[in-house]
Amino acid sequence: MVGIATKGQLRMSFLRWALVLVPLIVLIGSLAGALSGSGDTSWYAALEKPSFQPPPYLFGIVWPILYALMAFALVNVIQARGSRWRGIAIGLFVAQLLVNLLWSPIFFGMHQVSFAFFWILLMIGLAVATTVVFARVRRVAAWLMLPYLAWISFAAVLNFEIDRLNPDAETLVVGATSTQI
Repeated sequence: MVGIATKGQLRMSFLRWALVLVPLIVLIGSLAGALSGSGDTSWYAALEKPSFQPPPYLFGIVWPILYALMAFALVNVIQARGSRWRGIAIGLFVAQLLVNLLWSPIFFGMHQVSFAFFWILLMIGLAVATTVVFARVRRVAAWLMLPYLAWISFAAVLNFEIDRLNPDAETLVVGATSTQI
């Protein structure tokens, strides 16, 4: 054998990276959503939504799966030590993940629906660039990113439609009603 590590050592290295990064990225993504007030807040519940809006529980199922797939894609890229594109791929992944994590606070926390739409377009651009560079490093990593690309593209359409249906979303104030006796 001429290589630096055996196949068994490489498998164990992959496993160690996966055991750290998959739960970490899923946890960070879940915390970002939870801390931003995502979900059915009174503000969000008051918005008019398009007919193709998925049920709220679906988001809680889809996002952890997507974060896990993204993490496995990253682990594949990290394991490609000989690739000259590896550093760029990891940098793009981190950039798109940071943009992803900031979308929920922009949309749900700050109620900036219009700005969130342009932010998600930035997210899509970075995710496409990440996927393209991942493909240069390891094809399987690019394939693992495709469900994420499909979902955030759908989310962009959903964001656009919510913005179109609610031109006053940024200024909508949902308060408790009171009556005088």
